[in-house]
Amino acid sequence: MTNVLLCGCSGFMGKVVTEMAAADPGVTITAGVDVVDAADGSYPVYESPFDVTEDVDVVVDFSNPAAFDGMLDYCVKNGKPYVVCTTGLSDTQIKAIDQAAVKIAVMRSANMSVGINLLMKLLKEIAPFLSDAGYDIEIVEKHHNRKLDAPSGTALALADAANERGDLEYVFDRSQVRHKREKKELGISAVRGGTIVGTHDVIFAGEDEVITLSHMAYSRKLFAKGALVAAKYLIGKPAGKYSMEDTF
Repeated sequence: MTNVLLCGCSGFMGKVVTEMAAADPGVTITAGVDVVDAADGSYPVYESPFDVTEDVDVVVDFSNPAAFDGMLDYCVKNGKPYVVCTTGLSDTQIKAIDQAAVKIAVMRSANMSVGINLLMKLLKEIAPFLSDAGYDIEIVEKHHNRKLDAPSGTALALADAANERGDLEYVFDRSQVRHKREKKELGISAVRGGTIVGTHDVIFAGEDEVITLSHMAYSRKLFAKGALVAAKYLIGKPAGKYSMEDTF
């Protein structure tokens, strides 16, 4: 049995993770961390991870950047594997993950979906070939109207996968310029509206044809499921940085 400390347990995703964990015989959430206690009552909720007294094997974090520093500090000081699902981290916080990975096992993913991570793996293989063949690459992401960051962390992760060679320039806004598209551009566009869970299209536009790779999330349960897969995977792993691809 894997004992999970869930950070951000009272948020929307925290509640979904709680629901999915209750149906998984290999996982139990022993405690949660959040500024408010809006969980389902199946485990105690603390404002600080350092107040937790229950057994913890691994931390799953679906909170926000403001809570990240304290949670990372807790994991390092207590030697706990850390599944980071928080988006919008600063460059300084991302560097802190690299430093922490010397001491603990850390998995950080902009998207815990198995499908998205398979798509990133595929992009690393096909994007260089299509780019060299003259195809323009554009990424369009769509999310609900409550999402704070744009573009999504997943869109940026897909862009990084397509641009593994580092020879493309990301373009987020063309409204302030008046010239044709440069060949080395990789355009990233964001749509916000309604209750869209998450849609990502990677478009390869060539002469007389378009290839589109799409991923559509119909429920947030797929992200929760991936996070629990990651939590179980990290148990017993040596210090280092891991990705969802490692779980395949």
